[in-house]
Amino acid sequence: MFNVQNLLYFAILSANVIITEPTSFLQRPLTQDDPLFSLHRTLVDIPSITDSEHDVGQYLASYLTVHNFTVEKQPVKPFYSQSQSGKQKQRFNLLAYPSASSTRETRVLLTAHLDTVPPFIPYTYNSTLQLISGRGTVDDKACIAAQVTAAISLLASKTISPSSLSLLFVVGEEVGGDGMRAFSSSPQRPAYQSVIFGEPTDLKLASGHKGNLAFTVTAKGKSAHSGYPWLGKNANSMLIPALLALDNLQLPSSEKYGNSTLNIGKMVGGEVSNVVPEAAYAEIQVRLAAGEPEVSQQLIVNAVKEVDGDLEVRFWSKGYGAMDIDHDVEGFETQTVNYGTDIPWLEGSHKRYLYGPGSILDAHSDHEHLSVEDLQEAVKGYKRLVLAALKK
Repeated sequence: MFNVQNLLYFAILSANVIITEPTSFLQRPLTQDDPLFSLHRTLVDIPSITDSEHDVGQYLASYLTVHNFTVEKQPVKPFYSQSQSGKQKQRFNLLAYPSASSTRETRVLLTAHLDTVPPFIPYTYNSTLQLISGRGTVDDKACIAAQVTAAISLLASKTISPSSLSLLFVVGEEVGGDGMRAFSSSPQRPAYQSVIFGEPTDLKLASGHKGNLAFTVTAKGKSAHSGYPWLGKNANSMLIPALLALDNLQLPSSEKYGNSTLNIGKMVGGEVSNVVPEAAYAEIQVRLAAGEPEVSQQLIVNAVKEVDGDLEVRFWSKGYGAMDIDHDVEGFETQTVNYGTDIPWLEGSHKRYLYGPGSILDAHSDHEHLSVEDLQEAVKGYKRLVLAALKK
């Protein structure tokens, strides 16, 4: 959603004005005594790029415990073999339910993810425009702060019973959902009637989102001196025509979700310019608008093999197709979104809702931000969704 605040925000950034004296333009604190903004600020201040979610998980577990939740930590294996430092802190999901509840089996679950994309961007607050900026301010720490605040408020006011609502915060959503997959497959995990997933939806209920399919294309050539290239086989030259074919590949479309889109996100090939590269690969992600993933997989393999039968195609997982989502709560605008979520990875017959503050157009960017008003409004929205779900 591109509103007046966003226009002012970009105008100030593009003006390249140097502020030489302390002003209210980029104040560090928002407010010290408002639990919503204090929690949000602290969550954003703790870096939690995928595979490094330990510290933010520890903080949130302590916060929930202080606010009378029973907190369970579910270990999740490292996504990568080890961190860049060679040491890997324990990753874990957090399942929290009111300490006053006699059961883990609540009717409604609020859930969001702890991890962010790189790089870490510190928290800042623009009091003039009432905008909060930094990595994760939108995706997904705004949802975490709003969900926690909404849950505490509903329980404190006795609007709902302690056995009505649980919270789940997972790792790894940004790289394939290994946190939610681990929770879904865990023994004796609770079943729910309704699950409310938190992602940036401009405070609208999502009626569905595109499917997802990720894969790698690998070329194996033969190295040689660049002055005698005929003695080798150039892996880059093998890979590039295949990527061009994929870029022009027609994948399934639908009226609801539009066209499937394919993004060649990463390419790696060769070592130095004076050696014929013996290996190259590209990582690619598809947002599926229609059809089962197997259909698109076959189209992709055929397109690659028609270019060069020696190229290898490896899909990271079976993927999933376009996902229709429940949106039967009155008073909310609705929309479809093009990104993926953890919704497909949580198995069960529960109703599925997708809602949150901020715009996906700002998430993952160097200008990630949301308004103070949107964060406050999200608390109200989550309350309404919980109460509506309990009536279903």
